[in-house]
Amino acid sequence: QVQLVESGGGLVQAGNSLTVSCAVSGRTLYLAGWFRQAPGKDREFVAGLSRSGGTTNYADSVKGRFTISRDNAKNTVYLQMNSLKPEDTAVYYCAVGVMYAPSSYVATLSTDYDYWGQGTQVTASS
Repeated sequence: QVQLVESGGGLVQAGNSLTVSCAVSGRTLYLAGWFRQAPGKDREFVAGLSRSGGTTNYADSVKGRFTISRDNAKNTVYLQMNSLKPEDTAVYYCAVGVMYAPSSYVATLSTDYDYWGQGTQVTASS
């Protein structure tokens, strides 16, 4: 059974950095992604990582500020967030997908993912 446990959320001042983590158990080959949901808004794609770990994709709103990565030894996916803005405030969810796809494919739709973390709150205060 695949399980995802997130950690690292919190409250930071705008302009600062924060890294959230997602420990994955039960599977070692997967597509990985981060999504977020702000109050009153739909869940949106933030960042994705291919199965090989060599290809990434980012939402335009976070490009250049956020970085998704994976530590294979720890089987953990990270989202490093720099230069946080108040509009980045949301619950952040990690997701894992097991669909068959080329090793360089990055999934950006929530329907491409099969397993989800419990979510972690990130708040950037102005």
